[in-house]
Amino acid sequence: MRWVRYVGGLKHSTSHHAPLARACPSYSLVVNKDPAAGDFTSVQAAVDSLPTINLVRVVIKNTAPVPKAGATGKQAVALRVSADNAAFVGCRFLGAQDTLYDQSGRHYYKDCYIEGSIDFIFGNALSLYEGCHVHAIARDYGALTAQNRQSMLEDTGFSFVGCRVTGSGALYLGRAWGTFSRVVFAYTYMDDIIVPRGWYNWGDPSRELTVFYGQYKCTGPGASYSGRVSWSRELTDEEAKPFISLSFIDGTEWIRI
Repeated sequence: MRWVRYVGGLKHSTSHHAPLARACPSYSLVVNKDPAAGDFTSVQAAVDSLPTINLVRVVIKNTAPVPKAGATGKQAVALRVSADNAAFVGCRFLGAQDTLYDQSGRHYYKDCYIEGSIDFIFGNALSLYEGCHVHAIARDYGALTAQNRQSMLEDTGFSFVGCRVTGSGALYLGRAWGTFSRVVFAYTYMDDIIVPRGWYNWGDPSRELTVFYGQYKCTGPGASYSGRVSWSRELTDEEAKPFISLSFIDGTEWIRI
């Protein structure tokens, strides 16, 4: 199974597919349970092998097939991020169900491409996605996020600022995995794949009283707020302010990109 492709500064490997015939250093890592069939037997070992000095242009892919909506046991995580103060710039995360497990910690995703079908950005981190392209490959119904905040005291949530949401299928912006799930989209373009309701309560109406789901100055045919569930919010300037800058993740303290 080809899960990890690294594109960066490894001098001994050169890609011959760069645009305008400009060579770009690259290296592919293959993960397979059979040691004879790949470079590593676990995704973690492959990721750990990447030089820490390279912070950009990493491509991580899980090639598991796209499941149908409602299928069980089809999770196929491409990357799990549980460290604090993790930043990804110009990276690509490719998969289907549960592509990016944004588990815990403060994270910054800048100009990244994230592809999946169901809950393909999920977890309980405090993360800012800025200028990212989020692309759905759902066969029928899918969901972009499944944020798992469990208490009003937890300082976690996902904020998407200046992003693009495109793809196929009918896509929920998020499902309330956590009782206090928190997700905001601001200045984001949404294609016509977004389900008018926008959000799903995970089959538990009581979560409608505790989740925090908001939009702020989003555009595109899927951004209309008129059909959204009554328990989501169209944010005011003051309500949106805490979510739309690096201060959301205390970024001025640790981001040096």
